[in-house]
Amino acid sequence: MRLLVTGAAGFIGSNFVRYWLDRHPDDHVVAFDLLTYAGNRSSLEDVEDGIVFVQGDIADGDLAERVVRDQRVDTIVNFAAESHNSLAVIDPTRFFRTNVLGTQTLLDVARATELPRFHHVSTCEVYGDLALDSDDAFTENHPYRPRTPYNASKAAADHAVRAYHETYGLPITITNCSNNYGPYQFPEKVIPLFATHALDDKPLPLYEATKNKREWLHVDDHCRAIELVLDEGRVGDTYNVGSGVEASIEEIADAILDLTGKPRDLRTIVFDRPGHDRRYLLDSTKLRQELGWEPRWELAVGLADTVRWYTAHREWWEPLKERAPVVETAWR
Repeated sequence: MRLLVTGAAGFIGSNFVRYWLDRHPDDHVVAFDLLTYAGNRSSLEDVEDGIVFVQGDIADGDLAERVVRDQRVDTIVNFAAESHNSLAVIDPTRFFRTNVLGTQTLLDVARATELPRFHHVSTCEVYGDLALDSDDAFTENHPYRPRTPYNASKAAADHAVRAYHETYGLPITITNCSNNYGPYQFPEKVIPLFATHALDDKPLPLYEATKNKREWLHVDDHCRAIELVLDEGRVGDTYNVGSGVEASIEEIADAILDLTGKPRDLRTIVFDRPGHDRRYLLDSTKLRQELGWEPRWELAVGLADTVRWYTAHREWWEPLKERAPVVETAWR
C-alpha cells in the first residue's frame, strides 16, 4: 500500500504513521502536514528514515494532487483537522476552512487521481451530546446534531465525504472515534494538560461541569481500528470506534494527581467554555461484530502508561506549552 497520511505530525496521525510502519514495513508512507501550532515534526523523529515528509496545506489542491501523483499514492488517510473546541469558539473560520474545505479539496484530488480508497477520520462529537443520566449511546445511524463550531465543521466534512461516494462513486470509509489519549498529544488537550501541569505543580483547570463525561480510547486501539477498516471495511460505510469506558473530567484529574503523587488541592475550577458538551458514548457494535475489533488498553493501564510517557519526555512537551492559543481559565 502507498499511503498519504494527512495531519501526520499531529497526535493521532503521528501515532498512526508509527503504527503502520511497524505493522507494514514495506509500505510507502507519505506524511503530509502543515505544521500549525499543534503539528510537531519531532513527533515523527524516530520514523523519519521510513517516510517521505511533505509540509503542506490540505486546502492546497495543486500541491496535494502533485504529491499523490508523484508518490503514486493509492490510499489517503485524512487525519488533518483543527480539533480544539476552545479555539473553535474564538476562531471558527479556520476550522471550517481546514475541516470542511480542506477535506473537500482532498476529495477532489482523490477523484482526479482515481484513488482506490479515501479514509476519513472523524469524531463522536458530530452526533451532539447525551444526558449525564442517560444509558444512550450513539450508533452510526444517529442523526447529526453538532453543538460547537468544531463539531459542526467535522459534521460538514463527514457529509462531504459521503456525498462524494454517493454522487461520484468515490470509494470512501469513515471512522468516528471517541476521545483519544496516549503519547505525543499536544498539551492543550485535557489528559496531557493535566499531566504536564501536575508534573510542574501547577493548578489543573477543571470546567465547572466537573461531572461531564467522556469515553476514553487509547490511540493504539484507534490505529488498529483504522487498519481493520482499511483492510476489511465495506466501502461507503461508517464505523464507530469507542472503548465503551467512560470517566468524568474530575475522575481523570484525580487519577493523574494520584499517578504523579500530587495533592488533590491542585484542582481548580474555571468557567465552562460555551457549548461544553455533557457526555459522549459510541456504540461500536458494528466494528466489533463485523471486523472483530476489541480495545486492548484498559483505561487505568493506558492512563498510567501515558503519564509515564509525559514524565519521561519533558523535552518533547515543554517547548509546546507556550504555543497553546487559548487560555482555558479565561472564559466568561
